[in-house]
Amino acid sequence: MRTTVGSMDATKTVPTGTQAPPRRAVIAAEALDDLLTALRMAGFEPVGPIVGAGAIVLDGLSSAADLPHGRGSATAPGSYRLTERADGAVFGHSGGPQSWKQFVHPARRRLFSADRDPATGDIALRDEAGDAVRPVTRYAFIGVRPCDLAAIRVLNQALRRAPEADDGPFIVAVECTEPGATCFCASAGTGPGCADRVGEFDLALVELDRRFLVTVGSARGDAILDAVPHSPVPGGLLETARSAVADAAGRMGRTLPATDLRVLLARTADAERWDDVASRCLTCGNCTMVCPTCFCTSVEDTTDLSGDHAERWESWDSCFDIDYSYIHGGSVRTSAKSRYRQWLTHKFGTWHDQFGTSGCVGCGRCIAWCPVGIDVTEELAALGDETTAAAPVADSDGAR
Repeated sequence: MRTTVGSMDATKTVPTGTQAPPRRAVIAAEALDDLLTALRMAGFEPVGPIVGAGAIVLDGLSSAADLPHGRGSATAPGSYRLTERADGAVFGHSGGPQSWKQFVHPARRRLFSADRDPATGDIALRDEAGDAVRPVTRYAFIGVRPCDLAAIRVLNQALRRAPEADDGPFIVAVECTEPGATCFCASAGTGPGCADRVGEFDLALVELDRRFLVTVGSARGDAILDAVPHSPVPGGLLETARSAVADAAGRMGRTLPATDLRVLLARTADAERWDDVASRCLTCGNCTMVCPTCFCTSVEDTTDLSGDHAERWESWDSCFDIDYSYIHGGSVRTSAKSRYRQWLTHKFGTWHDQFGTSGCVGCGRCIAWCPVGIDVTEELAALGDETTAAAPVADSDGAR
């Protein structure tokens, strides 16, 4: 579904009509433990949603009991709360404050280290990839929402990484049937379903009354499903699942303006709305930290007291930090207005120029986790209204 010009371009991942339908099966909720066991046997470390620190967070899964059975979430601008569910649903919640970015693009990582021989002065360099004492973890991501599935692709593209291959994380996606109040993935073109994006996931689930409709999206997924107790899809269940996902698209809590956002943002650099939002924005950077596609970093060099050992570390940064745009002589964007405008314009506008797609996937995290409740869909709509109000109106003869 794509209702906004300038939203995520989903056409790159939609299969053509010549492809055979994907393999599908049904697994019971009790088989989730078998799924985790099969993934461990295949060399993957399962990580997924758990309850922690008053929210749904992502962490290692020792068993399916760690998953947030019977827990939901209520979101609003500047608000997030856990709720109780009577149906015991495993994935009956919207996204929490964390995304899969923390695994794909870690918040802090060492790029390389250097050691100097005090006797000779020779310097030996070792990059992080060549650190033999630190084995590479092969993750299995459990419960990836369609918006976050798109975010992984967008982030890899921004970081100029090749699409995930067989050595990438194993992805178990979960299609959404209950969108959150701050979600707008339907108008962003990234959800609430993902079954037609075979190749982006290994397995995709739709939760239906203590059982899951499974769609296979890769050869790896096919092999894992063989190791999990499953049954054929009974008549009518596929249609029920499709209907549940389609209904979710009509119950989004938010929607993007149905206009070309690239053109809108290019025309509104001097709009009064920027002053309005700047008066509310704390420039705290929460939106960039919870965003699953923001990728800005800073680099820091450190040395020990002897001066013989040095390391270079990369850490997440934010364009809301006044020092982020610092060059000789000072920072380029010194006002809250300029920094918010830079972020929003890049996310919905110039990201297209850089990477050929939108930088927003419609997860709504930036709305829920903004301390003052700034809503990007509301800000974009206000910019559109201001532009419309300022446009000259033609008379009955077509003159302006």
